[in-house]
Amino acid sequence: MKVLVVSQYYWPEGFRINEVVASLIGKGIEVEVLTGKPNYPEGRLFAGYRGWGCSEGWHDGARILRVPLSPRGAKSPVRLVLNYLSFIVSALLLGPWLLRHRRYDVVFVYAPSPLLQAIPALWLGRLKRCPVVLWVQDLWPESLSATGYVSKRWILSSVESVVRWIYRHVDLLLVQSRAFVPAVSALAPGKPVIYYPNSVDDSFSRPPDPAVALPDIPALESGFPVLFAGNVGAGQAVEVIVEAAERLRDYPEVRFVVIGQGSRWEWMRQQVVQRGLSNLHLPGRFPVDTMPGLMQKAGALLVSLSDQPIFALTVPNKVQAYLAAGRPILACLNGEGARLVEEAGAGLAVAAEDAEALAAAVLHLYGMSHEEREMLGENGRRYFKEHFFHDRLVDDLIGHLTSMAAEAGQAT
Repeated sequence: MKVLVVSQYYWPEGFRINEVVASLIGKGIEVEVLTGKPNYPEGRLFAGYRGWGCSEGWHDGARILRVPLSPRGAKSPVRLVLNYLSFIVSALLLGPWLLRHRRYDVVFVYAPSPLLQAIPALWLGRLKRCPVVLWVQDLWPESLSATGYVSKRWILSSVESVVRWIYRHVDLLLVQSRAFVPAVSALAPGKPVIYYPNSVDDSFSRPPDPAVALPDIPALESGFPVLFAGNVGAGQAVEVIVEAAERLRDYPEVRFVVIGQGSRWEWMRQQVVQRGLSNLHLPGRFPVDTMPGLMQKAGALLVSLSDQPIFALTVPNKVQAYLAAGRPILACLNGEGARLVEEAGAGLAVAAEDAEALAAAVLHLYGMSHEEREMLGENGRRYFKEHFFHDRLVDDLIGHLTSMAAEAGQAT
């Protein structure tokens, strides 16, 4: 079977689709990727890439075709919109030319924001006469309003109309959270909507690879470090981390370590200086392959989201990574993500944006015995292997793709 993956984001950007493609290829699936020029999360192009012009390369056995786009910039809604639109236009106009004379059995769309990247995928599916499978990572237009990028009702209504059109024209909808099913089904009557969760590379559930050199982060080497890893943006409500750190400044063994960057990173850095928070550390962003080893150094792993209805339906991908890592989890969020942590018996969950409750939960974990914390971590790892094991989920995905290709009479 030959699969075309359409995703605005791809290696060397750190997204789940990278591991999925590598595993598909490892299981004998031929994969080509249509993507943009890498610029996430810092908003500027990675070294060695130009914004204009198409390019071709290979990674982990996948042929990668890149179309030009406008980098997203930093803290600029206008630049972000241009980033989204430029990929859509480039993929629509240049994608058919780059993929000329090629046939595929199915088009698979990895769809974090922007969901609109499915538009060129639908066009390519029509040109190649093959089905289109859409893996929904974020709910649109809800995520636009929740992150504060768009507030005008007429714009949100217009985006919802486009999303409804997209859903109705794909052949299969996969959703990363069970709570997404009703919302997506409401916009896609008659279309199959199947729960298909995220996972992480198996390296997160294994002992750290000694061949991977870890960065020197002194705050992780002693005491009780609480590690937050990932995007540092508005949706993550990182204000709650700053407030909790201030409440716990008299506990020298407890320290917060935020690994990653994003639109709110500079604000956090300023707060560290202004408030004199010696217990809040911002070492920056590091390669994905260092994360399993860094997570193993943490006393607890922290995930947070804003107090928005959309985020109560979402399961951040880091939840699966944290479960696999086998460390206690602190979940400062509402809804489905908190439910998973509690159901797994992997840690403590408190309400989104509740700094007082988060600080109390940190102290509760800190006060546990080593054996009690290890039990929470083992519970999480066990739950991960039962529900989110990467290899099994890739087999499930192959089943979905094969089924769609067979129904369309395209299987090879």
